[in-house]
Amino acid sequence: MKQSLIFFVFLCLLNSCNSEFKPASFKTTSVDTAYEAEISATYDNAVGNDELSETINFNIEKGIITTLSDAAKKTNLDSVLSDFNSEYVKFKSEFPDEADSVWELHIETEKIYQSEAIITIAINTYEFKGGAHGNDKIKFLNLDAKTGNVLGRSDIIKNIDAFKKLAKSHFLKSLNNKDDALNTEALFFGKPFQLPENIGFSDDGLVLLYNVYEIASYDQGYTEFVIPFSEAESHLLVH
Repeated sequence: MKQSLIFFVFLCLLNSCNSEFKPASFKTTSVDTAYEAEISATYDNAVGNDELSETINFNIEKGIITTLSDAAKKTNLDSVLSDFNSEYVKFKSEFPDEADSVWELHIETEKIYQSEAIITIAINTYEFKGGAHGNDKIKFLNLDAKTGNVLGRSDIIKNIDAFKKLAKSHFLKSLNNKDDALNTEALFFGKPFQLPENIGFSDDGLVLLYNVYEIASYDQGYTEFVIPFSEAESHLLVH
């Protein structure tokens, strides 16, 4: 009887260890296919064939595609690269006198934060199809660390209005200017302070990033600031 009890306890401990959550691990994947256009892609991939890894990788690829100009027409990353090159080859054939500048498409991701609750992937894409300048964009992709599902703003922040007040104060501090009306009118095109599309996590705190044209002008580039966790934590549902 005693031996049976010991064996039962052993099985319980074994099952407990096996059912313990294992966080996702990542590797970097690079595309080395030769194209006529200048194309590069280096991105994070979750390692493994389990459901968590598959969901994470699907959402990373989908997140990359949504940053691109023809996102609605794309289904996977391979087709994005191939179609971009085909479009460039066709353009050179139809307009040889206007094809002096080589088209470019560059994709890069970086895992900037990972905890037991959340993973943040920074996605940077650059597209150039001639003209004065290309289209450069950054996207923060926040994923549930246990399911791999995409987390929206309401999944992260408890009260948007209360958080917005905190974010506004840090935004003004980042500009080193206390003139509230001047900054919001100049940078938000006459509108009151707006939260950026991109809110992500880093080891330093919560990162808020405005893409080019989201505020200000193209020449001013990105606008980014960090709210330390010590101030942001009370506003967060996950950390």
